[in-house]
Amino acid sequence: MEIAPGALLQTINSPADIKKLDRLQLHQLCDELRQYIIDVVSVHGGHFAASLGVVELTVALHYIYNTPYDQLVWDVGHQAYGHKVLTGRRENFISNRKYKGISGFPKRSESEYDTFGVGHSSTSISAALGIAMAAKYKKENRKSVAIIGDGAMTAGMAFEGLNHAGVADADMLVVLNDNGIGIDPNVGALKEYLTDITTSQTYNKLRDDVWNLLGKLPVGKRFTRDMASKLETGIKGLISKRSNLFESLNFRYFGPIDGHNITKLVDTLYDLKNIPGPKLLHIITTKGKGYALAEKDQTKWHAPGLFDKVTGEIYKKVYDTPQPPKYQDVFGKTIIELAEKNPLIMGITPAMPSGSSLKFMMEAMPNRAFDVGICEQHAVTLSAGLATQGMKVFCNVYSSFMQRAYDQAVHDVAIQKLPVIFCLDRAGLVGEDGPTHHGAYDIAYFRCIPNMIISAPMNEQELRNLMYTAQLEETKLPFVIRYPRGEGVMQNWQTPFEKLEIGKGRKLKDGNDVAVLTIGHPGNFATVAIRQLRTEGIDAAHYDLRFIKPIDEALLHEVFAKHSKIITVEDGTIIGGFGAAVLEFMAKYNYTAEVKTLGIPDRIVEHGTLKELHAECGYDANGIAATARAMMQDSVRVKVELLG
Repeated sequence: MEIAPGALLQTINSPADIKKLDRLQLHQLCDELRQYIIDVVSVHGGHFAASLGVVELTVALHYIYNTPYDQLVWDVGHQAYGHKVLTGRRENFISNRKYKGISGFPKRSESEYDTFGVGHSSTSISAALGIAMAAKYKKENRKSVAIIGDGAMTAGMAFEGLNHAGVADADMLVVLNDNGIGIDPNVGALKEYLTDITTSQTYNKLRDDVWNLLGKLPVGKRFTRDMASKLETGIKGLISKRSNLFESLNFRYFGPIDGHNITKLVDTLYDLKNIPGPKLLHIITTKGKGYALAEKDQTKWHAPGLFDKVTGEIYKKVYDTPQPPKYQDVFGKTIIELAEKNPLIMGITPAMPSGSSLKFMMEAMPNRAFDVGICEQHAVTLSAGLATQGMKVFCNVYSSFMQRAYDQAVHDVAIQKLPVIFCLDRAGLVGEDGPTHHGAYDIAYFRCIPNMIISAPMNEQELRNLMYTAQLEETKLPFVIRYPRGEGVMQNWQTPFEKLEIGKGRKLKDGNDVAVLTIGHPGNFATVAIRQLRTEGIDAAHYDLRFIKPIDEALLHEVFAKHSKIITVEDGTIIGGFGAAVLEFMAKYNYTAEVKTLGIPDRIVEHGTLKELHAECGYDANGIAATARAMMQDSVRVKVELLG
């Protein structure tokens, strides 16, 4: 299906083409850009509502600034679809987030207009400040702009960047895109502060009256603006005692202004471009702007999948039989079951209540489950603080986001032996979100920390049992449970809870030719591979270790005593991962065997469907079977050579 851009958008191949337009044409360009995003995403999928909300801002920034010499840094990046379309990638936009296609996020290797690679939130201010400081040092007249949402502004790193920028004397602009929502509704005191500014009718009316009055006075424009700025500062202090947050960090604050008024945006950015030093422009936008359903339910339409743009029907896969639940939903429903029996259980998530399914507990037990905002470090140390008081805290963090709180996991949890339960959602490869979101490293970075228990369920029943075991009174150490994005394998998953022996694996199938050792969900790939190998006359054993740390040494002694050909399978990096742990065991006890480690290779894996990426990395069922087949062929070849 060919998707044609509007007549004006067809002529835009770079920001230089935008600058040729008169200001009235910018309205048409915004309308066509917004419609093109709707047309493409409805058919090809991707993030949706975020980019619709910043169409006018995107056009205005490229119209006023000399990009790519002037550098725009988009925070998180899923709002940068319009930016990609306007910077020479319109014809490739249908490949967005597809295997071998363009990334769903800004990516430096993809375009010179993507000045900084992003995917996690709250990095834009620090990066833009670094760019501005370099420009100052090299005496370049390069402008630096960070575009950050109000949700991303809740993270500590954003405040760290603001704090430094206020004293760095660097020429940079921070655009605060205030729409009241990230993926889920924003939380915290900053949200209340911004609401206080944007909803103060007294302040906004008085400010507008002052601007209108001064605009009519027979004085110089510069003097008028300087006077207006001083009066506006006074008004802020008079109306809202809390309105000096950004000024207290030495930022000149401007706004709030309507982020969908392209004329106002262009005029304001033109003025701000010529004001030196750190500045913050506060704009008010609507996430999903221009698509009514997305405006009404912004969480649902953050990334809805394929849909009918006319009716709004979101297409769901149709199956002949009932499908297993998603792992995150198993977590979300199981924690409620456990919390009903154990009053000490609490749930914490950093801004992902819907994605992690902690929202179920937040609705059922609002005094025991909390969204703390995009604050992974705070989430972990908050959980540690609760644990010191005897609480059993399930801290649910996406695997790739957990990287942001590594020091807290070591310093605040592991050293103190606090029994925080880390539920790492989206462990392993995650698909179309790509390398910034792959949960590739958690096994390796947790395995080297003392006092950590690290586990991974092969199915929904195992996830429930691991959660049950982790919250028991006798479990005294930090407990990691990692599980992948998407559906499991069991329809009837709500089985009675069973206590698991920590550090104990299980033999699922005996065999004589090769042993396949798995951890977590890829054990299901191994089951399929072993079934296929059996039809080829290869008898493979299957061991599900359940725990990476402590690893089941008794089971591994059994494996190495019987098998000389061993395959390890994991959905984590093979460097320092589960396979590495098996090799360390082999070296420790002086075993000799041929061991092949399958998992995520030592390179950055790009985006694509899970099926495509598992196949590329070689640990899907076909990859496991092929590895076993090759090992057996090598064995036959060696025997033939010896006999010859």
